[in-house]
Amino acid sequence: MNRAAPPALMVLGTSSGAGKSLMTAALCRVLQRRGETPLPFKGQNMSNNAWVDQSGGEMAYSQALQAWAAGLEPHHSMNPVLLKPQGDSTSEVIHLGRSVGQARAEHYYRDWFRPGWAAIRTGLAELQTAHPGGRLVLEGAGSPVEVNLQPRDLTNLRLAQYLRARCLLVADIERGGVFAQIVGTLALLTPVQRPLIRGLLINRFRGRRELFDEGRRWLEHHTGVPVLGVMPWLDELFPPEDSLDLLERRGRKQGAELEIVVLRLPSLSNFSDLDPLEAEPTVQLRWLRPGEPLGQPDAVILPGSKQTLQDLAILRGSGLDQCLRHYGMAGGLLFGICGGMQLLGRELWDPLDREGGGSTPLHGLDLLPLRTVFGARKALEQRRSQALWAGAPCSEAVTGLELAGFELHRGQSEWIPGTTAQPLARDDGLGWWCSLGTAGGQVAGTYLHGVFENGAWRRRWLNQLRHRRGLSALPADPPHHGQQRQQLLDRLADAFEAHVNLSPMLEP
Repeated sequence: MNRAAPPALMVLGTSSGAGKSLMTAALCRVLQRRGETPLPFKGQNMSNNAWVDQSGGEMAYSQALQAWAAGLEPHHSMNPVLLKPQGDSTSEVIHLGRSVGQARAEHYYRDWFRPGWAAIRTGLAELQTAHPGGRLVLEGAGSPVEVNLQPRDLTNLRLAQYLRARCLLVADIERGGVFAQIVGTLALLTPVQRPLIRGLLINRFRGRRELFDEGRRWLEHHTGVPVLGVMPWLDELFPPEDSLDLLERRGRKQGAELEIVVLRLPSLSNFSDLDPLEAEPTVQLRWLRPGEPLGQPDAVILPGSKQTLQDLAILRGSGLDQCLRHYGMAGGLLFGICGGMQLLGRELWDPLDREGGGSTPLHGLDLLPLRTVFGARKALEQRRSQALWAGAPCSEAVTGLELAGFELHRGQSEWIPGTTAQPLARDDGLGWWCSLGTAGGQVAGTYLHGVFENGAWRRRWLNQLRHRRGLSALPADPPHHGQQRQQLLDRLADAFEAHVNLSPMLEP
């Protein structure tokens, strides 16, 4: 622990989904505006929405977002323990950016508590060494008072006590029961833990704030903890904290001209790849579960998958595989990202039985002539390349479009010789595309996560869809989505500063 640094702050929640991740990001941006160096840190996160840092280390995307809010480059030390669920109560365990094994839920604390706590302490040391004098801004996980888990809880009150952090407890009023959430949480704290809570924050309040004045007074009287703020419901579309938040994205955009279907498969991962499309005013994303009607969208995207072969079985069992084939052959456009591209391929081999596929090759959707082999090696790397395709026919050259993003996958894919697939980018292995049938269908895929963040490439791809519909082209040179994300973080911080009094958290 760096004793020269200002006291650590921690954002806890009364439940999962209370808004901890975004409130932590807001706090980081506010502190950065005040001249501090906030250091976002979440000891343990469970998410398949990941980021790869410049050193090739994996971390949760929510900590990457908080790093951008703090004005820092994301680094895996900000999230030293990452659990990536892969079904059947099993998770891949990532320590300090690297995969170190698999854990079953019932044995996790027995087998992984000590190594996890060691990774957390190492991550803290690395982060504070890299940024001496910075202030740790910690995010908790779920509820801090799960009584069956508290003795082995790695990332909530154990960490708060270890760092003597000043804690802000966030409760989501939108879900209802906010008084019971807060009072119940405080009642389950031990006498040693209770003084760590310096303030309460009511999140996602609809209506005029003064309507909650009586509730604020009641909470402060019955708990003895000040309510530091009431954050309003924000109409901005912020990145979802986990896949459950995708269910809340059902509103119809005013002025949407294109509909793009995104498959919401059980092993969905890296859904933040779609944030740039969500931010396009003229694009409506429709998240589709297997068994729901496909309809006639302008395009279909198959996003990343943590368990490609399991999701392939779901596609087959629901009949959605045939719907996608018919859609493509009838002139539709399909695009796969990482696991989604693997699903679109012809053959999938799992010789090491890493995904339960056995030694017999499985047939994919056979819409892209690729062979994928799942092996022991995991590709973890930031990449840059020049685009050779952005949705146009091969007769229309693509020039001057740079692609930047990262690879995060275990399977290795190759183009099957003798077929008509063309490379998507100048660097080998980043992606391929080909035409389908005689009705103008196209299918493409890439291993590049973040491909849609590249503004010029994204608009080129969207303008091909618009041309098919007879719509006018959009401006072709928008900035990288990272700039839009920074503006969104600024608006989040503006709201936080307007509605939250941080003084009790920051006073000496």
